[in-house]
Formats: sequence, structure tokens, C-alpha cells
Amino acid sequence: MNPVSLAFGLSLIATSTFAQATVTSCDREVNFDTVPKAAVSNDVNLTEMMLVLGLADKMVGYTGISGWKTLDEEMRAGVEALPELSAKYPSKEVLVGADADFFFAGWNYGMKVGGEVTPETLAPFGINVYELTESCIHIGEKPKVSMDDMYTDILNLGKIFGVEAKAQELVAGYKAELTAFSASLTTGDPLRVFVYDSGEDTPFTAGRYAMPTALIEAAGGRNIMDDFEKSWATVTWEEVVERNPEVVVIVNYGNVTAEEKRAFMMNNPAFADMDAVKNDRFVVLEYVEATPGPRNIKAVQKLATGFWGQ
Repeated sequence: MNPVSLAFGLSLIATSTFAQATVTSCDREVNFDTVPKAAVSNDVNLTEMMLVLGLADKMVGYTGISGWKTLDEEMRAGVEALPELSAKYPSKEVLVGADADFFFAGWNYGMKVGGEVTPETLAPFGINVYELTESCIHIGEKPKVSMDDMYTDILNLGKIFGVEAKAQELVAGYKAELTAFSASLTTGDPLRVFVYDSGEDTPFTAGRYAMPTALIEAAGGRNIMDDFEKSWATVTWEEVVERNPEVVVIVNYGNVTAEEKRAFMMNNPAFADMDAVKNDRFVVLEYVEATPGPRNIKAVQKLATGFWGQ
């Protein structure tokens, strides 16, 4: 089953009567009287959630991809008919100028706390915002990250766009695939894992509320920063060395390649006694796999292969 590729290039929306939808978005209840017809998504993983639901024909564009990331073949095929409205975070003028009526983004995924693009600043222009669940920690409390964060977003988008059956089918498929894989997985004690996103002076990593923590746990590991009360944030190398990861998960995107990140760690004398470095144990996740989205199940399987050779 590959629900991502099935949806690219085609709209799989079944015609149905749309009833008013209300969804919870972080700390807000958001009401939709009609299906959005001019949606914009920010970032590669959020855009892929829209595409996997067959919503390309409800979109007027996307933002926040080419300024940091490159699209693989699947994603290029899915968005070829859509313009990129902004290479990085969009301005309010960009969204208003596109006549958008919906913005799917998150905190630090297209919006900044106190920035010019927020649910409150877009509301006067008739632009409803749905916030990525993983990102809600930036504006309030939430439980530790879990796979349910991604499932929730798919299901809420299904309600918003009147494709609930499709959303439920996708989530049921993801859950079944993960359950079957977990049942076949043989593990030992949870491996100590560090997520290396970027940065040489100080590493940017995934904390308690970032999706890799859930992915690592599903693959039989433990994020050594799972007590770090942040989502994606910076720590010190001293903390990493002290916690001595057995495996390093590299998030691959941007101008510094995964191999360059690995070489930096392998060649730095400060890391020479780290188990992951001594044993050259690195696993690479693409950005779109490491952030909430349809490729999270594949990411768990990739991690498990790197952890346990399965």
C-alpha cells in the first residue's frame, strides 16, 4: 500500500454534501461553513498531507519549500500544477494576494509567535487557519508527541474538506501497517538515539514534542532528548556526549548533506568515545519523513532497519 503515490496528480475527492465542520486547532475551535476552495499549505510535509487526501484542486499554491528543501520525484509530480507562492514563510500580503481562504501551517512551520502571519492576523481577510498538531507546544501545553498527532491532522483535514471517508481510510491503513510491522519486529533494550538535524557549534535536535521521538519509540529506540521539554530546538554537544547515543539519526535537507553531517561527527575528536561514532551507526531520514506526514510509517520502518537490521 502506498497512499501517497495513489493520490498524486489526481483528485480522489468523492462528491458529497458538506455539513458544517468544527475542528480543534491547538487551543481554538475553528468552524467551516463551506469547503475551502483556495487553500495554501506551508512546508513539504503539510503539503503532502493535502496531496495524499486528493486536495490539489482545492489549492491555489504552497509556500516554504524551495527556500530550504528540495522536492523528490513524488512531490514534484503532486505539485506540478500549483505555484510556489513564497520560497520561505509567506507574508500576509502573499496569502491575501492569492485570494486564499485557508492556510494549513504550524508554529515554526510557516507561522511565528508574534509574527505577521497568525490565525488572528489572517481572520479579517477571511482566511481560516488550521495548525499542525505537533507545533501546538509553541503556544501552550500538549501531551508528549505520538503518532496520533499525525493521524489527528489527516482526520481534521478530512473533516474540513468534506473527505472524511478518505481520511479515515488512510489513517486506518497507516495504523494497520504499523501494527503489522511492530508485530514482526524483534528488538532488544531500547537503543539510545540522538536526532541530528543541523548545526555544528550547537546541534538543533528533536525534543519531547517533535515527531522523531514517536518514530524512534515505534522503531524500538529512545530519544536521548525525550526529557527535553521542547519540540525542535538547540541543545549543547556536551549534553549529547554525556548521554552517549548508540545511534545518530540524521535529518537530511538543506545545503549541508547527510554525509557531511556524518563526517563532521565522525571526524570530531570530541565525539570519539561516543558509541554511535565508535561503531559508525547513523540512520538518515529525509525531512519529509522526520516531520509529521504520510511518510512517517515508512520512516519507522527505515529506523527499525537501521536499529536492528530488520
